[in-house]
Amino acid sequence: MTTPPFQTEKADALMEAHGLDVLIANSPHNVRYLLGGHRSFFFQSMDALGHARYLPLVIYVAGTLDQAAYIGSAIEGFEKALGAFWPIHTHTVTWGTRDAAEAAVKHLTDMGLTKARIGIEPPFLPRDADQVLADGLPDAIFGDATPILERLRAIKRPDELAKLSAASDGVIDAMRATIDWATPGVTKHQIIHRLKAEEHARDLDFDYCLVTFGQNRNRAPSDQQWQPGEAMSIDSGGNIDGYIGDLCRMAVMGPPDAELEDLLAEVDATQQATFAFLKAGATGQTALDHGNSVLKSGPNAKHTDLVIHGMGLVSHEVPFIMSNRIYDGVDAEVPLEAGMVVSVETTMGHPDRGLIKLEDTIAITEQGFEMYGDAARGWNIA
Repeated sequence: MTTPPFQTEKADALMEAHGLDVLIANSPHNVRYLLGGHRSFFFQSMDALGHARYLPLVIYVAGTLDQAAYIGSAIEGFEKALGAFWPIHTHTVTWGTRDAAEAAVKHLTDMGLTKARIGIEPPFLPRDADQVLADGLPDAIFGDATPILERLRAIKRPDELAKLSAASDGVIDAMRATIDWATPGVTKHQIIHRLKAEEHARDLDFDYCLVTFGQNRNRAPSDQQWQPGEAMSIDSGGNIDGYIGDLCRMAVMGPPDAELEDLLAEVDATQQATFAFLKAGATGQTALDHGNSVLKSGPNAKHTDLVIHGMGLVSHEVPFIMSNRIYDGVDAEVPLEAGMVVSVETTMGHPDRGLIKLEDTIAITEQGFEMYGDAARGWNIA
């Protein structure tokens, strides 16, 4: 790779708006994004090493690629030899956090950027590395690069959309295979273990699986057994190169009765009402309001909740449409753009029949939307 995989003009404009000259990214998702998908072959499932941890750093300087750098682990020297990194200055020399930060200080000093306005990721940067940067660059001004990097990832490239679509299809296929395999008396632990194997068989990295049986709405793994006539909600995330498929489907052990049919139809009515207002130029708040208007007209409104959240390399990212305990809905009234991807999930906590839920992945297009992983949205019968 010889050129950045992201829009440098957009990055430059965002940095100017936030008063920053330099970005230093270290979070796994942003490093992966800025490097075009790279994640060290050695640090796939862990980052601890000795007394410290793996701390990759991508340094981007507004307006020029000649001063960009990648600070990586010494182990990544093998990947450097294969031409895996686009920055001209690639230093695969580190074994921990402090020496990674020291290498960044040296690079910025060599580039004459000791007085620059530097954006870091406060939620992700280790304290010791942060202190090394502050001590090594006493004349620099440090700011928060997190919102810049979030906005930079907001519009997905065609290759990113393809991965989100494939991940969604893979998760649904794995769910269907797991449901077909299940028999009366199977436990939640067994369902989760089987789903994990099915996702791996479809080249997905398994993230999680939340399962409920019958009246019990506890979604943690357990030895609870699936009994005839009970509904199962199965909510799972599996990713391809970090791009997550995050969906929920419903199954029943044996044919669904009339009440279950009605409950799932009520949930789906809210989903469909929300979808109808998702398109480029519309606002997320409009879709949310319309979905909630249908939700509130249903007989189980007091047990039901509607959520819309952005997704991509992070399971909740731009657009931020709703305010909750995690983030504020700063994008509620901002027009959606083609290439954004959102999850729409309607969850009913029925007092007698348990959790009835659908979660769908929606890619915003100029004309409307495209649904990823759109199969198995009715009752899947085990």
